[in-house]
Amino acid sequence: MVIKRALHDIIEQRLFKGKAILLFGPRQSGKSTLIEKILENKDHMYLNGDDADVRDILTNTTATKLKSVVGSKKILFIDEAQRIPNIGLTLKLFTDQIKDVQVIATGSSAFELSSQVNEPLTGRKYEFMLYPLSFSELVNHHGLIHEKRLIEQRMIYGYYPEIVSKVGEEGELLKLLAGSYLYKDLLMLEQVKKPLILEKLIKALALQVGSEISYQELGQTIGSDSKTVDKYINLLEKTFVVFRLPAFSRNVRNEIKKGKKVYFLDCGIRNAVINNFRSISSRTDVGALWENYVISERIKFLRYNNQDVDQYFWRTVQQQEIDLIEDSGEHLAAFEFKWNKNAKVRLPQTFIDNYPGSSAFIVSPENVEEFLLPKSE
Repeated sequence: MVIKRALHDIIEQRLFKGKAILLFGPRQSGKSTLIEKILENKDHMYLNGDDADVRDILTNTTATKLKSVVGSKKILFIDEAQRIPNIGLTLKLFTDQIKDVQVIATGSSAFELSSQVNEPLTGRKYEFMLYPLSFSELVNHHGLIHEKRLIEQRMIYGYYPEIVSKVGEEGELLKLLAGSYLYKDLLMLEQVKKPLILEKLIKALALQVGSEISYQELGQTIGSDSKTVDKYINLLEKTFVVFRLPAFSRNVRNEIKKGKKVYFLDCGIRNAVINNFRSISSRTDVGALWENYVISERIKFLRYNNQDVDQYFWRTVQQQEIDLIEDSGEHLAAFEFKWNKNAKVRLPQTFIDNYPGSSAFIVSPENVEEFLLPKSE
């Protein structure tokens, strides 16, 4: 099943513009497949940063040596580039001294790759983020009606390409993916000194999806301190396991100012962590799961459509709450997520009074496409 990715044409149009192309994203999200698809009829060289000899050749190298490696090829694709020490300097040699070769690098850890390439490649790179498959990509693949029928399936098993394509094996494959993807990559980072604490933290976060979290309380729950919790959540974010939503505050007296929520980038990974693949009808966490699903899909939509929007949740001391606030710089939009399309929702009066002119939307499975697809579709 070949599903055209949203970034395919965008990346293809950036070839041979004098800059390195960097593609970030979780393991197994389809980065290599996407680049190979873009390059399938183009003469190119493939190197994998997991291979020791590749690491040797591309570490602390020279332009002359690199030219001999590439030979007559005009495109070099370096997979798992974060494994190569000083890869940023190597990519800089290409952009500065081997200008007729287009170099493309992928990495499954923003933490490792970004830290290596940001300074050397200032002004010399295009950066892209590839998520697991999205609602929008699958609507383009097999139509809106079909994809809407599968929303419950996506909320349980998520959007990783292998999970979407191997129907009937989802639970088993997700457990394997969650294990290797959550722990292997993270535990290779030197900052993770306490793997057991990390494992407990991921489970605690999975159980608190949609709720405001306290680093101190999480620390007490898992037998650690708030600094370690903060550090490990930061690492989970950099390796594309979770993302944080901060509290929105513009100095209204009763607003929560320093709160935060943590969601999983993929619902399937979240459910694998707590080993709960029960059907939607028999779950007690449907509201939180729907919230996680829609916000995660919205992030993909905004990123792929190049929309620069800041996202928050809003809550007051009196427990008045709005699931999602989007601030475009010119306009505030408030969103409430309801699994039941008939749920009655009113925006809190405090919010209406203090943020006049804000727009408000309720997102249910009935109208979710209005939130996750470009308006022209």
